[in-house]
Amino acid sequence: MYFLQTVWDPISDGIDVFGYFKIHYYSLMWMAAFIIGYYLMKKIYKSEGQSEEKLESLFMYSVLGIMIGARLGHVVFYQSELFKEDFFSVFLPFSFIGGIQFTGFRGLASHGAAIGMIISMYVYNKKILKKSVLWILDRVVIASALGAVFIRVGNFFNSEMIGKPTEEGFSLAIIFRQFDSIPRHPGQLYEAFGYVFVFLSLFFLYWKTKKSTQTGFLFGLFLVLLMSVRVVVEQFKIAQIDSREDWILGLNTGQVLSVPFLIVGLYFMFLYKPKAD
Repeated sequence: MYFLQTVWDPISDGIDVFGYFKIHYYSLMWMAAFIIGYYLMKKIYKSEGQSEEKLESLFMYSVLGIMIGARLGHVVFYQSELFKEDFFSVFLPFSFIGGIQFTGFRGLASHGAAIGMIISMYVYNKKILKKSVLWILDRVVIASALGAVFIRVGNFFNSEMIGKPTEEGFSLAIIFRQFDSIPRHPGQLYEAFGYVFVFLSLFFLYWKTKKSTQTGFLFGLFLVLLMSVRVVVEQFKIAQIDSREDWILGLNTGQVLSVPFLIVGLYFMFLYKPKAD
């Protein structure tokens, strides 16, 4: 018996637009993440005395960097066979196997998104902001943490990143009908709730303390908290790649990929010293 058991069996995975194509709920969650992130960064930029033009450029660089990084990260880390089997689907929201099919934004990796965000912010700072790449990273991670919540909710809508079967008597269990009929951990929701905590921590520290003046601290904290949540929640999810449940030292793919980010985060929190002007 379970204290709370829910069957997740959505009728559709998106909204049909006049019968021509479908906007997937997952794509809508990405759109919500970027739109809400834009208004959050607008508030931050206003408090920092930055111009509207720089904010608009930030939005463009963020979207491109995160989306490209997330897609390439998924293919490189989890589905490298696409480079041979369906090369153009790596870069376009279409599948070309057996005809052209619109798939929307699917197959996106959070580790790749983090790398893409860092690279795009480096380019944005060099070309537009001209302050410090850590200055923008310390601020954009607040919006990124909130956006991560929406992305995991999107994964739940898609019935992907499925959790392991729950044990009898576990208080919370979800049956993902599109996957099977076994009560499972809602790993996507565990992760989403964890990211809410990450967002609130960064938001509070930025607005209510002087940690925003400690260069690199909020960026480092973001990496440490986000990847810590990922490492913990991965224990409740099935392996995304067969035979990688116990890949390296008992860690699966997602956990292994999180370790370098954790180390970098700790460095910026406790060891990094900005160069004197």
